[in-house]
Amino acid sequence: MEEKNPIQSAGRIFQVMELLADRGEMGLLELSQELDLNKSTVHRMLSSLIYMGYARQNETTQKYCLSFKLVTMAGKLLERTNILPIARPYLENLSHLSGETVHLVQREGNHILYIDKVEANVGSIRMVSHVGMVHPMYCSGVGKAIMSTMEEEEAAQIWNESIIEKKTENTITDFNRLKQVLEQIKTQGYALDNEENELGVRCIAACIYDYHREVKYAFSVSGPVSRMTDERIRELSNEVLKVQRELSAELGYTIK
Repeated sequence: MEEKNPIQSAGRIFQVMELLADRGEMGLLELSQELDLNKSTVHRMLSSLIYMGYARQNETTQKYCLSFKLVTMAGKLLERTNILPIARPYLENLSHLSGETVHLVQREGNHILYIDKVEANVGSIRMVSHVGMVHPMYCSGVGKAIMSTMEEEEAAQIWNESIIEKKTENTITDFNRLKQVLEQIKTQGYALDNEENELGVRCIAACIYDYHREVKYAFSVSGPVSRMTDERIRELSNEVLKVQRELSAELGYTIK
C-alpha cells in the first residue's frame, strides 16, 4: 500500500518546487496543467513560495522560477557533512567484498592525509599506512586519483613543490611519465599504485567528487601483489567505480 503524505498541501508545494527545478521558468497556466491543479491553488502556493523567498516572478515574462535560497540551504547542509560516517559502510563493504584493506584519504595541500582504514579480515599483510599518516600525492594511488582531476598547471605545481624520492624501483620520478599516467587515469576512471610506495603492495584507487565537482577525498583497495594481479584489478575496478559513483552521489554529485 502506497504511503500518503500526511500534509497534502506540503506535498503539493514541493511538487511545484520540483517541477520548477526540473523545467526552469514556467507560467501559471503551464504549472497548473502539469500538476493537474486549478490555477488559484497553484497561485496560492507560488505566492507562499515567493513570500518565503524560495521563488520569484520574472517581471517581464510573468513566469515563475526558484530563487537561490535552496542552493544556499543545500550548501550549508553539505558544508556540515562529515564524510566519515557516510563513507564507512562503503569502505567496510568494499573490504568485505575484496578481502583486502581499504583506505580513505583527504587532500591536505600537496599531500594526502589518511582519515580512515578498514583492515582485511583474513590473509592481510601488515601495511605501513595508518590513520593520521601524511603522504606525498605523486607516489600513491589515492594521490594520483586526486591529481588526475587537476589542470596540468596545478599538478605541475604539486610536483615541483614535492620532495621527489624513489621510494621503490617503481616510483615515478619523471613528471612527463606522471602526466601520461594521469591521462590514463582520466580515461579508465581509477588509479593504480604498482609497488610505487611500498614493495609487495599494489592498490587500486578512485577519487570522490563533491557537489561542486571538486575532489577532496579518495579511497583505495590495497593488497599483496600475489593477490592483486592485473586480472583481479580489472575485476575490482567495477566495484571501485561503483563506490565512487555512490559516494559522490552522497556528497551531491552525480557521475554520468
